[in-house]
This record gives sequence, C-alpha cells and structure tokens, in this order.
Amino acid sequence: MTPDATTSLRSQVREAIEAAWQRAQADLAPATAGEVPAAAGESPATPGGVPAEPQHAPIEIERPADPSFGDFASNLAMKLAKPYRKAPMEIARAIAAHVVTTATDAASPIASVEVAPPGFLNFRLADGALAATTTRVLLDPATWGRVSVAHPERINVEFVSANPTGPLHIGNARGAFTGDLLCRVLTAAGHTVEREYYFNDFGSQVKNLGGSVVAIREGCEIPEDGYHGEYVYDMARDLPAEILEQARQADEDPALAVGRWASEQVRAGIQASLEHLGCHFDVWRSESTLHKDGWVKQAVDRLRAAGDVYEEDGAVVFRSTKYGDDKDRVILRSTDDNAPTYFAADIGYIVEKFSRGYERIVFIWGEDHHGYVARVKAAAQSLGFDRDHVQMILTAWVRFIRDGKEIAMSKRSGEFITLDELLGEIGVDAARWFFASRAASSGIDFDIELAKKQSSENPVYYVQYAHARIASILRKATEAGISAPAGDDPRLSGLLASVLTGAPEAQLARQIARLPEIVEDAAASEETHGITAYATDLATTFHAFYRDARVIDEAEPDRSMGRLALIAAAKTTLAGALGLLGISAPESM
Repeated sequence: MTPDATTSLRSQVREAIEAAWQRAQADLAPATAGEVPAAAGESPATPGGVPAEPQHAPIEIERPADPSFGDFASNLAMKLAKPYRKAPMEIARAIAAHVVTTATDAASPIASVEVAPPGFLNFRLADGALAATTTRVLLDPATWGRVSVAHPERINVEFVSANPTGPLHIGNARGAFTGDLLCRVLTAAGHTVEREYYFNDFGSQVKNLGGSVVAIREGCEIPEDGYHGEYVYDMARDLPAEILEQARQADEDPALAVGRWASEQVRAGIQASLEHLGCHFDVWRSESTLHKDGWVKQAVDRLRAAGDVYEEDGAVVFRSTKYGDDKDRVILRSTDDNAPTYFAADIGYIVEKFSRGYERIVFIWGEDHHGYVARVKAAAQSLGFDRDHVQMILTAWVRFIRDGKEIAMSKRSGEFITLDELLGEIGVDAARWFFASRAASSGIDFDIELAKKQSSENPVYYVQYAHARIASILRKATEAGISAPAGDDPRLSGLLASVLTGAPEAQLARQIARLPEIVEDAAASEETHGITAYATDLATTFHAFYRDARVIDEAEPDRSMGRLALIAAAKTTLAGALGLLGISAPESM
C-alpha cells in the first residue's frame, strides 16, 4: 500500500470519513414519514421535500492537542446535529460504524476510530499507512511533500518592486523573502507561478537620482530632493561622458537622461542582490513600458467605456467610490497634457497582467500601502475582472536590532545597511528562517546578533544540525556494513513494520508523514511560519528518537536497517521542509 504521491494521509482520512458518511445515510435518516435522507454533503429534506439548513462546509480534520486522543479528529457530527436533528454522539456513532479500518480492509489508512463527547470522531493511523508513507519518501525523494490542489491556477506574484534609486536595504528584505517563500509554497501545492519585479523608471524620483549624479559629476551641490549615498558618488564617477553629451544634443533634460541610465545601473545591482539571496524573477517589468506600449491609455479608455470616469477642474477622475473606495481617484492630472498619475499606471498594469493569461495576480506590499488596496481592487472590478482575483498581501514592520538598539535607515540620506551587507554578516539561511518564522502580517524584531549564533539558540542551526547528524549516522552505518534499504527494496515493508511497533519509531514516522499536509496548509493560508514550526518539531522528534533508539547495532541488522530507513526518510523530509524555505540542508556541520 503506497499512498498517491500528491495525497496526504490527512486527505486519505478525510476521504474515508466522507465515504463513511455516505454509507451512514440510512442510519441518519429522519424518523418522520415522508422525509428523504440527504446525500453526503447535503442536508436532509424536511417533510414535504423542503431542504433543511444546508451544509456546505468541507469535512474538517485537525490534529488533537493531546495525542492520546489519536492522530486526527473531526467535529463533523457536531456540525450535522442541527440539520439531522439528532444528538452529536448518535451521529458520530453512526458514522464511526461505517468507517473502514484495517480490521476489515488492510489497505485502510485508519487503524481505529473512537467516539468522544460531545461528538468528536477520533482516528488513529495504521502502522501500514505510516510504513507506506516512509516507503513513498524513499522511492521518490525529489517530489516528497508536493501536493496537488483541487483547482490549480496560473498565478503572477509581484514582490519587492523597490524603486531603482538605490541598492536594496535590509528594510526590503521582508518583501523579498515573503514573496519568494510564497512562490515556493504555491508551486509545491501544484500551482503555476511566475515571479515578477516592477520598477518605477518613469517618475520624479528617477529624475532626482539623475540630477544628483549630474550635480556630483559637475561639482555642484546635490539638489534638495536628491540622493546622498556613497553609491550615487560611485555612479557619478562611472557615468559615461556620452550620456550627458547625447542628452544635451537632443535638447533633453540631463537629469532625466542620466536618471534612466542610473536607474538601470541600480536595477542591475538589485537583480544581483536578489539572486544572491535566492530570489529569482521570471519577469522584470518597468513602468515606462506600460506607457510606451499603450497599456495605460487602454486602461483609461476601458474605464471611460464603463462609464466610470468624469472630469473635474480639468482632471480626469475614476469613480472608485462606486466599487467601495472611500473617495474617487484622479487618473489624469489637470495639466496641459493630462499627464497620467501613478495610479493610472497601476490600472494599466492590471490590464497588462491579465492579458498574459493569469487567473490570479498577487501583490506583496508593505503595510503602509493599505490605503491602495481598495482603489486597485475597484479599478480591477470596473475593468471587468473579478476583484477577488487581485490579491494584496501586506507585510508588517521589521525592526532590525543590534545590541538592543534599533538600526535607523534612510535611502535618501544614504544612511542604511544594504541587503548584501546583512547577508554577508548573518548568511542567507539565517535571514530566510527569521523572516519565514513569522506571519507576514506580524511585526518582527530581527536580532542580528542572535541570527549569527552557531548554536541551538539559533533555530535554523538547530534544524540544519539534525539533518547533518542524520547524514553522519548514515555514513557511519555504511562504514559498519549496514545501509538503509532503498525504496524499491522488497525487504523494506517488513523491516519498517517490525520497527514501527516501537514508540520512538512510530512517533518519528508520524512526524515525517505530516509534510504534505503542512504544504497544503501553507498554500491555503499563504503563510510559511507553519513550515518553520514543523521543521523544528521534526528535528526535535528526531533528536528524541536518536536518544531512545540505538540505530546502528551490528547484532540486530534487520532492526538497524529498519531504523536507518526511517531516519533516511526523516533526512529527506527535513531537506524538503528547508527547501520550501530556500534554506540549505548541510551534510555536515
């Protein structure tokens, strides 16, 4: 019995409950004459055939806080009490009577089911299901943990998108990691994901950057709204003379011409920094191309066609209050040329994105952009798109702490720590772990000194050490002439069955089997802190197992091989969890 590669044990248990519910319909039918039993997932009919209160919620499965209650529990009977007009305990007993367990079918993932007040169904997994899952890990380690959602989508995720006016600083790290981690999880769940970076190379900030470079190059004072960082002086030194000359010959503002050149230098540096931390982007999109290629004009025309714009004092205004915004928004300024606003470019960007065939687009912004959410969704709805298919994830603040003091930053003044400097000091793995371990909406106090520690105080070090320790045990076993059997070894099933009777082995197998459901939950919630918690739990369970069970024992080769197979699966699972976080799984430490 080998579970499907994309089906978690939790999903298998849920399917077993669904099937038992269907079989229990006759037992649950109302006693009143004329009432018709409902099909599974529906409410029973009332006398006369009128449906009772509908039951559309999926079957909920959770892990009991107290493992003595079993591996999984469901409150289905309590949810059905009202529509069935029966006591939850009666409903639970009726469903439990129809659950297929290993007592009647060796292929069932369920060893036993118990009913507990006030109507819970508690399930215990079969050792055979745990053994089959471990076999699955060893058979195909590369895909272990990947699942297949019911409705996979093509999703565009745009993140970071810092203006190209300076290097990425440590304040940009949260958006970078949040976006990258989300993309990894959505991909593992079966979605097709494309990562996108959008940069503003069209506005006044780019002109101010160019003006700063020109001023330094010509020995003048930097403009009031200019940039003062060391990187600006470096660009002034490296500025090709022909850039300025070409601008003057074309009678173009030198600040704009140099700003375009400078922003491209910064963009290239940003791309290199992101690649360093493991953030790859499939698409780099600039604001200027939206204007040049006509997407902004097309969007404004579509809003006009929908009857959702009006003129006021020479400006063109989008009637966003019609779709839930708190006020209407200017999209074309009251200037002679009716120059588009930044928001107009955002609207054009929505049209351009959906033209590429995405079913959902996700923006990852800082929490200071919360006021933008309603207006962008309003524009999407006016354009004819489903507003729920335009999603914003707002990341909370991050305070970087060193020696108990917050680090202050300002890109304009040049007082900041670059992302490259942070990664050079603490390493990519530590940075990723610390950001992944908090919900995107939760603030973080990032302790730089703690992230640098090479001890169990540092959680990422603790988990990586568990992986390295297993690798060391497997090497020593090979040296002793005992190896973990491969996934296709015909002896494997029997070896695992013999060791899973032990408490530490069974507990480790249960933790290993959780990875697919962790991926399912992370993709559904679009959060990754559950993965760091799971990796820590798995590492802790392994350390406890190793303390209580002798893995390499030449006097008991079969037991040793069974335990080696189990820890090999744990090693693969730890590597899979770390891989979802973009963190390395070292073979030695």
